[in-house]
Amino acid sequence: MRTPAPDSRPVALTIAGSDSGGGAGIQADLATMAAHGVFGTSAITAVTAQHTRGVESSHVLPLEEIEAQIDAVTGDFAVGAAKTGMLATTEIVQTVADRAASFEFPLVVDPVMVATSGDRLLEPEAERAYEELLGAAALATPNADEAEVLTDITVADEDSAREAGEAILETGVDAVLVKGGHVPGEQVRDILVTEDRTRLFEHPRIGTDATHGSGCTLAAAIAARLAKGDELGIAVEGATDFLARAVRYYYDVGEGHGAVNHLVELRNEAGRELTAEEVQAVVDRFVERDVSALVPEVGMNVVGATPYAESVAETAGVEGRITRTLSGVHPNRGVRFGASSHVARFLLAAREFVPELRFAANCRLDPAIEDALESLEWSVAEDDRTAVDATASGAMDWDLGTVFGGRENPPEAVIDRGDTGTEATTKLVASDPETLADRVLALDEEVSR
Repeated sequence: MRTPAPDSRPVALTIAGSDSGGGAGIQADLATMAAHGVFGTSAITAVTAQHTRGVESSHVLPLEEIEAQIDAVTGDFAVGAAKTGMLATTEIVQTVADRAASFEFPLVVDPVMVATSGDRLLEPEAERAYEELLGAAALATPNADEAEVLTDITVADEDSAREAGEAILETGVDAVLVKGGHVPGEQVRDILVTEDRTRLFEHPRIGTDATHGSGCTLAAAIAARLAKGDELGIAVEGATDFLARAVRYYYDVGEGHGAVNHLVELRNEAGRELTAEEVQAVVDRFVERDVSALVPEVGMNVVGATPYAESVAETAGVEGRITRTLSGVHPNRGVRFGASSHVARFLLAAREFVPELRFAANCRLDPAIEDALESLEWSVAEDDRTAVDATASGAMDWDLGTVFGGRENPPEAVIDRGDTGTEATTKLVASDPETLADRVLALDEEVSR
């Protein structure tokens, strides 16, 4: 008989409706909690028949069954935090408010009041009952429409969002996160309002309609982080970052707009070790072949991005780069994450236009290289060095729209003619490590002829 090895996890509770399509409701909540390393429990308020195109029908569970679920979970588990979603009726809102008054853990209330179409989902009595529920909550996460229902304030910008948040604080809730996803603009601005301060969380808007379940996912992510012991501001910051990635790399499922990718960070983290190994394998091929003819004066780097990379810290590269020696090319140190700046930032900027690109390497640029590129008949583009912001800390503030935008297929090589004090280079990109290595070696062979 083997010795058991139990895994102890924080516990979170979701009180919400079921979404048969899996994109929202308790399905989204439990997946999000699992992605955060939290054991998820649930109390189902209603069962809906829905998919990526809409809701076909819904059935509200008897009140006593909802009460029994909440009591069963809170009576057995050491719940660290909870969140609410679809509560459906005045009686359910009131019941949850009664139970919440005795919760010894923080509660996040996502006041599901308005459909995507703008239609009210609750009767006026239920909307008023929410005020009592909010009084027992640590955080409310209304979108612009829901904030307007609660306050009669139209949320159209940062100032009105702050005003609405301050008004909602009067219900007794500890903090309010007024979400900016429904407010037009190139940036999504979420405003966290507390008695002491206001904090802005800003992310570039993603050009997709696959946002079904985003509100559930955000609230569940905050609850999961609170269950793990995060301070509220840190929990909100991490959760909004989590949601931005989950929306960008959404699930392309169903005949509608798809679904938020609740497990994206878990899968991205799982890809780190393999990505580093893939970069090392490419480096080994370059060392074995001795690609000295391609190494720039500043050194060569090979960079690999995790599947859903959004920052330099999520790219693996050679620390100290690959340099020429009397005995061939050699990496100065090993492969680690965050080791590359220039090539990594270029790759991240390219992924803004072609997200499937995951690997890149920089080579020298001279007449022999240009002749070799022409002989290989590759698709070659030239970037605009004048558009680079060398002080940028994330993806390069680099206009790669002319390089990668509007093309059926991305170029194999990108020429960077450099600038004052900056060496001219050729960057090769690929979606997988084998293709990148093959391209670099093909270029080396052509140059050596």
